Amino acid sequence: MKANYCLHAILVCLGMLVNSQAFSNEKLNHLRPLHSHHEKGKEGQVLQRSKRGWVWNQFFVIEEYTGPDPVLVGRLHSDIDSGDGNIKYILSGEGAGTIFVIDDKSGNIHATKTLDREERAQYTLMAQAVDRDTNRPLEPPSEFIVKVQDINDNPPEFLHENYHANVPERSNVGTSVIQVTASDADDPTYGNSAKLVYSILEGQPYFSVEAQTGIIRTALPNMDREAKEEYHVVIQAKDMGGHMGGLSGTTKVTITLTDVNDNPPKFPQSVYQMSVSEAAVPGEEVGRLKAKDPDIGENGLVTYNIIDGDGMELFEISTDYETQEGVVKLKKPVDFETKKAYSLKVEAANVHIDPKFISNGPFKDTVTVKIAVEDADEPPMFLAPSYIHEVQENAAAGTIVGRVHAKDPDAAGSPIRYSIDRHTDLDRYFSIGQEDGFIKTTKPLDREETAWLNISVFATEFHNRHQEAKVPVAIRVIDVNDNAPKFAAPYEGFICESDQTKPVSNQPIVSISAEDKDDTANGPRFLFSLPPEIVHNPNFTVRDNRDNTAGVYVKRGGFSRQKQDLYLLPIVISDGGIPPMSSTNTLTIKVCGCDVNGALLSCNAEAYVLNAGLSTGALVAILACIVILLVIVVLFVTLRRQKKEPLIVFEEEDVRENIITYDDEGGGEEDTEAFDIATLQNPDGINGFIPRKDIKPEYQYMPRPGLRPAPNSVDVDDFINTRIQEADNDPTAPPYDSIQIYGYEGRGSVAGSLSSLESATTDSDLDYDYLQNWGPRFKKLADLYGSKDTFDDDS
Repeated sequence: MKANYCLHAILVCLGMLVNSQAFSNEKLNHLRPLHSHHEKGKEGQVLQRSKRGWVWNQFFVIEEYTGPDPVLVGRLHSDIDSGDGNIKYILSGEGAGTIFVIDDKSGNIHATKTLDREERAQYTLMAQAVDRDTNRPLEPPSEFIVKVQDINDNPPEFLHENYHANVPERSNVGTSVIQVTASDADDPTYGNSAKLVYSILEGQPYFSVEAQTGIIRTALPNMDREAKEEYHVVIQAKDMGGHMGGLSGTTKVTITLTDVNDNPPKFPQSVYQMSVSEAAVPGEEVGRLKAKDPDIGENGLVTYNIIDGDGMELFEISTDYETQEGVVKLKKPVDFETKKAYSLKVEAANVHIDPKFISNGPFKDTVTVKIAVEDADEPPMFLAPSYIHEVQENAAAGTIVGRVHAKDPDAAGSPIRYSIDRHTDLDRYFSIGQEDGFIKTTKPLDREETAWLNISVFATEFHNRHQEAKVPVAIRVIDVNDNAPKFAAPYEGFICESDQTKPVSNQPIVSISAEDKDDTANGPRFLFSLPPEIVHNPNFTVRDNRDNTAGVYVKRGGFSRQKQDLYLLPIVISDGGIPPMSSTNTLTIKVCGCDVNGALLSCNAEAYVLNAGLSTGALVAILACIVILLVIVVLFVTLRRQKKEPLIVFEEEDVRENIITYDDEGGGEEDTEAFDIATLQNPDGINGFIPRKDIKPEYQYMPRPGLRPAPNSVDVDDFINTRIQEADNDPTAPPYDSIQIYGYEGRGSVAGSLSSLESATTDSDLDYDYLQNWGPRFKKLADLYGSKDTFDDDS
């Protein structure tokens, strides 16, 4: 047994020697033999327990070996191996045969490839000793692990290549900005290969980094964004605890200072000069000013206000938030002749103020704005915005109505010319003096037609007619008493005929009133009376009620329609004008028949005449005769309509009354469109019988065959005569219903020609003076043929 321990000790020493030569700082691969031993039983018996002859825990191999020879990982050996070569060692498992190979005789294990712990940290293998000849297992298989020992071969890597961070300007020292993190692929449990330390390479002295955590913090106070807004910081992560020989990685961090409101607005100048024309209208922009604030965003928002100055009532300021400018605008019109300059004090202030920096305030600034008023050529100005004048109606033409007055507000004081807008004075009632502005009448005015007249007057500069002003002028027509009063309505009175003994005197007939077109001052009160010549009228009287009404009363009774059925009573009406106007109006009073209660029955005097001359029976007889006469007339007209007119014109009728004139000329024999030449050349193709469509013929007429021409006849004269004879003998086809075609011109006429072409060349002694008596239609003809005598007389 001692010899076995010695053998194993030698193997361990050899393994240590080989590993020490191949690698520095390499752990030894251990072989721990476990031998069989004897135990005594309770009764002194010796019990034998059989165990494996070799066992080991794990081997170690260093990564990234780049030597020329394979790396010896370790050696397998069994106690039963006597060295005669009968035992064969077999290796299986992860990487067996590819990465790890074994010498089947000696049991030496070598790594044939370079190993990377970050790719794979360990391999699990199975080892077994078998008989070389029979392959019979001599030992049960045993599992072992080959661990890849780490070396510092991976530098630290940050999660991002670039970082971006923000921090407010003027932050306190130590304010956290951002944390950067790096990782190392090396084994953190072995040595310091994965122990990282952070440091700052660029960005000092503004920022610092914590070595263990990678948190970046501010290192300087009061960093100003307006001075520098962006910083570039480089952070390094180094393994091996930051000691020399460690690997490192870097990242870039872009840090931006965010804005805070730490700057008040400031005007770049103390005084702004502006100008505005006096012709500018309210709301027109005068000028702009801007206070500069280096802050951005809402921290740089500025609002403007006018806080003082003599132009506060005339000007206003607003803020243009797109350009951050103050816009000065005209609030009310300005006048150069009144005041030529104004001064304003404008304040610019921040909208949002940060309480942390209130000590940097005040966050506002003021500036003076001087505004000069520029003179402009202004239109004339009337002294009043409108005018009201009065003129009496019926005033003579040329009467002065009133005056308008305007002046040029400019310093030059241009002369003014006046004119009336004729669109407002279409009837041209008025005229105006071009230089003095006096308005006069051109014709008398009638208040009752138009009580008010509205015109417009222009005032134009003499030197610049484009500058003009317009003013309304209202003219009231004053009433004069030029209209007499008259009845308010067409009054009519009625009285009952009565016996003279019956008391009817002093009875009212009708109540009357009056109207006057004049104004109330020249109208009421109205006075009613009878004309002086009939003031003692025996029949009627008028009583004035002193309320612009009057009553007409009857003075006697005994009126009779047979004696007089109508009375015309003149009534004088006077108004209260100065001087008063009066008119005489006639009241119609009718005498009527009444019942016992005084109710009107009839006012027609003709009824008495009819009753006295004709009775009711006579009236009925007259009406009956009239009806009978009307019936007779109707019957006569009906019979006349049923009587037929003769359909054929008799020979004794004068055909000259039926002359029809066609104002077109024929084309002669070559005209084939005026008539059908085929019909003339072949008359056999036409029947010649055209039945009437408006009446039913009494009998059917058959043309006589003997009257037709021969089949091959082309004698047009015979053809026409045949057609005429058929038309004359056919009662069913009168001339106006049949179409007769005459293509034969004839052989001459005994009447001779009516043309005047040949007569002009003959010495005719005919007298054409009678054409002068035929009227204007024959004047041209009379002048033509009567000119010979006239010419002879002249010569």
